[in-house]
Amino acid sequence: MAPSAHACPICRKPTSPASRQFPFCSERCRTQDLANWATGEYAIPVRATEADEQWETPTDTGSERGRDD
Repeated sequence: MAPSAHACPICRKPTSPASRQFPFCSERCRTQDLANWATGEYAIPVRATEADEQWETPTDTGSERGRDD
């Protein structure tokens, strides 16, 4: 592959910036990339903050509250 060529991020085949599918080599690879994001295979890492901690729910201890048996 020439130094100025780009590789498809899915199958690594050469692709051109002039291609309609760029940066992918085909519609199949473009769809596979979308599926990877949709299924959670790809994810952007996020650091938890103190603000996030206020929204965490306590874990269930196994007992049900408010039940009178």
